[in-house]
Amino acid sequence: MTEQKFYLDDAPLNKFHYKITALTFGAHFTDGYALGIIGIVLTLLAPQMQLSPLWVGLLGSSALIGLFFGSLFLGWLSDRIGRQKIFLFNFLLITVASFLQFFVQNEVELFILRVLVGFGLGGDYAVGTTLLAEFTPRKYRGPFLGALNVVWTMGYVAATLIGYYLHSAGPETWRWMLASTSVFAVIVLLLRIGTPESPRWLISMGKVEEARKIVKKYVGLHAELDETSVETRASFSALFHKKLRIRTAFSGLFFVCMVIPYFAIYTFLPSILSQMGFEENFTTDLLLNGLLIVGSVFGIWFSVKFSRRGFLISSFAILTICLLMLSILPSGAKFLLVLFFGVFTLIMSAVNNLAIVYPPEIFPTEVRTSGVGFATAVSRLGSAAGTFLLPISIIHLGVGTSMLALTAVLFIGTLVSIAWAPETKELSLSEASNSKRKTSEFIFKS
Repeated sequence: MTEQKFYLDDAPLNKFHYKITALTFGAHFTDGYALGIIGIVLTLLAPQMQLSPLWVGLLGSSALIGLFFGSLFLGWLSDRIGRQKIFLFNFLLITVASFLQFFVQNEVELFILRVLVGFGLGGDYAVGTTLLAEFTPRKYRGPFLGALNVVWTMGYVAATLIGYYLHSAGPETWRWMLASTSVFAVIVLLLRIGTPESPRWLISMGKVEEARKIVKKYVGLHAELDETSVETRASFSALFHKKLRIRTAFSGLFFVCMVIPYFAIYTFLPSILSQMGFEENFTTDLLLNGLLIVGSVFGIWFSVKFSRRGFLISSFAILTICLLMLSILPSGAKFLLVLFFGVFTLIMSAVNNLAIVYPPEIFPTEVRTSGVGFATAVSRLGSAAGTFLLPISIIHLGVGTSMLALTAVLFIGTLVSIAWAPETKELSLSEASNSKRKTSEFIFKS
């Protein structure tokens, strides 16, 4: 009896799928760790180097600056020269730049290296998630991509724990903290050697036979391509043409409306809790970080249980209500404050899974990494702006008014999602990225 043929989007999981998933997981753990460790490092470095507030802010946001440029440029470049080359280059750059942080002598050197680390991480946001989406069968695409948020959060929490453990070990331990990122990065780099090119990208370049060979070798002898060709080789500007501009606007706007409150609130969480009448201590921070992990795990289940569109709209609505209540409740209403903050933390962490799942699904192959890179760049620019502005807003306007401003951001995210969010669950990648499908065609699935 001959084995039945299947398309790439309907392939059974095999060892290669797990490997490409593990490599992307490793990248997101490294990203969370690299972004998390700098906050603790600055508590040691600022007095040693007598850093001005400007330099503290620049070093704190340096990786985010690199992420902005890396996701834009390397995302675009990946659509031109291929996913696999950038997939390796990202972590070569991250490994070298992370290791060299051990030897810095001044704030300028550290700033440059942190920007380079962020540049590589930005490229991997665009390319890593895209490569995973292009190989993963539709049935598992949502859970696998959503799980990246769990791994990122674990890396961020790991940096917090290691940082606090090494904090009192000596005045030069900040060097070891920064360089420790290279340990995770070099492991990912070595394991990525030999990763094949995306067959979907090869098809977009007209290299159909090469794509077929890769599919047969890594996915299965009976696997078939479900795409044959594309009409044109698209440029970055195609993201803003009539065919894709709504999806481009949606990917950037929903992402940025999500991460502005996320980074702003959780970066300054101890200060916010203190002004709301709660004690700030390491145990409280650790518990809330744990709640972020729990929420991200729930997000995987939500993405399986509910439609993408329904999950996104309902999450934005709940977050808007929770933050509104946190803005107007008096400090004496401790039980209600804890309740709404807990729900807010769980849902915010859960829906962040869609920030990783949605962008690779809604752009066609020929501009997929450019689209993902654009959405990532916009989100990181927004998160940097929100993180910079929130402490200034709290000083001049108070925590309540500042929370109301962030509530307005979430409300805008709700409206954007209602107007433009497409449904991509259970669709092949080519079907999900078809920009001719209208929002009105989609139904809510439970």
